[in-house]
Parts: sequence; C-alpha cells; structure tokens
Amino acid sequence: MSDKVSIKTDEEIEAMREGGKRLAGIMNKLEDAAIPGVSTWELDQTAEKLIAEAGGIPSFKGYGESGGKSFPAAICASLNAEIVHGIPREDRRLKEGDIFKIDIGMEYRGLHTDMARTFPVGKVSPEKQKITDIVREAFYEGVKAMAVGKRLNLYSKAVQKYAVKNDFSVVRGLVGHGIGRELHEYPQIPNYFDRKSCRFRLRPGMTFALEPMINAGTYEIKLAEDGWTFVTKDGKISAHWENTVLVLEDGIEILTETK
Repeated sequence: MSDKVSIKTDEEIEAMREGGKRLAGIMNKLEDAAIPGVSTWELDQTAEKLIAEAGGIPSFKGYGESGGKSFPAAICASLNAEIVHGIPREDRRLKEGDIFKIDIGMEYRGLHTDMARTFPVGKVSPEKQKITDIVREAFYEGVKAMAVGKRLNLYSKAVQKYAVKNDFSVVRGLVGHGIGRELHEYPQIPNYFDRKSCRFRLRPGMTFALEPMINAGTYEIKLAEDGWTFVTKDGKISAHWENTVLVLEDGIEILTETK
C-alpha cells in the first residue's frame, strides 16, 4: 500500500541529499583503502572516523539484535561467499583475489542513507570480476524500470531478469527497504519478481535503499555461527550493490552515487 510509504518533505529530501553525498565520499575513500593486507577492522575504524568528520552517526553500530547482541561496527565487511553483515575483525585481512563487500549507513541531520559496494581486491578471477560487474549493472537495470506511476515490483523484475540472463541467481532471503527517518522503513523490496510484493505505484518523495544481491550458485543462504553474517549455502561467491534513491516527478535520483 503506497499510503504506508513515507513521503519525505523538501527539508528531509535536502538532508538525505547532502547525507548521501557525504556518505558516497566516504565510500570512495574506503574503496581506495581496501587493498591487500589491510584488516576489515582497520577499514571499520577509518569509516567511523570519516562518518564523524562528515557530521554523521553510524547507522549500523548498535543496531538491532542477533543472539542478544547489537551490531558492533560502523560497516558490514563481507568477503567472497559472504553475502552481507560480515563483522569487521582485526584478524581478517584482505587478500589479492578477494571480492570485498562494504555496506555502510549514516544518519545525518536525523535522516538515514545506506549504500553498499563490491570491490575486487587487486587482480581477481574472471568469474569474480563478472559478478562484480553484473551486480552493479543489475542495480541500474532496476532503476531504469522505475518512474512515477509505475509499480515498484518492476524494479524487482528487471534486476532478476538481468542477473539470471547473466547466469547468476538472486538472493531471496534478503531484501532492500524503505529508508529515511528510520534505517529500515516500509516496504521490504525483493530483488526478484513477486506479484504480491511492492505492487503500489511510485510517488514523488519516496526514498528506498535498493540492493541487489546475486550469487554464482544457488540463491539459498544460511546464517554463519557469529549470528550476523549471511553466506551462500553452497559456498560460492556473492556480490552486493546498494544505493539510496529518491523518486522525483521526472525520474529517479541516486543519492549515494560514487565515482
């Protein structure tokens, strides 16, 4: 139901626009720092420092509960077969040939933006490069299917079609979401087509965190022993790409666009 989706005011949109711009700048710096030998904990410390310098608050740190514990870091740091929600660790260092996923959110002037990227670490295999490219392209294919008056599930249909056409599966157990006043708002947004999901029509002022997650093997997932990290059930690689977007009268604005 579209009346459940929060419509942002002009003031809120400007806060999200500026927050998204600042968060994208932070992601650019994290990409430059994600080199062989660096630990995911070091990258998390860098992210937290950059968020503070940007005038923001980490959206993820202290968020939610899993096994009675809230998330302990400013970023989710996931490698290879890990899909999302990897916990940064001092003993987890990036290696040449990894694909590394950073998911990061920031509250700025009371409004949240959220984004994720998959980065190749040094030189990677053709399969890892392909999945990194396709997850990014799948996001843009989804956005191209969006416009005022169109149903949101056309985004989901476009993402799934593009991923499957390129021989990847779409994760079904994890989804995108509304965003703004809260980190997670209505609705949940699948990256695969579901006739019953997200049938409402887009209106100006809606904001969403759209985040394709695709796997080289099965779409099935499982939760790791740490209670946070989701991994592919078959141990094959996964990639993730996310942006916060704003619906405008004449198109879709990506608030967290990077270089």
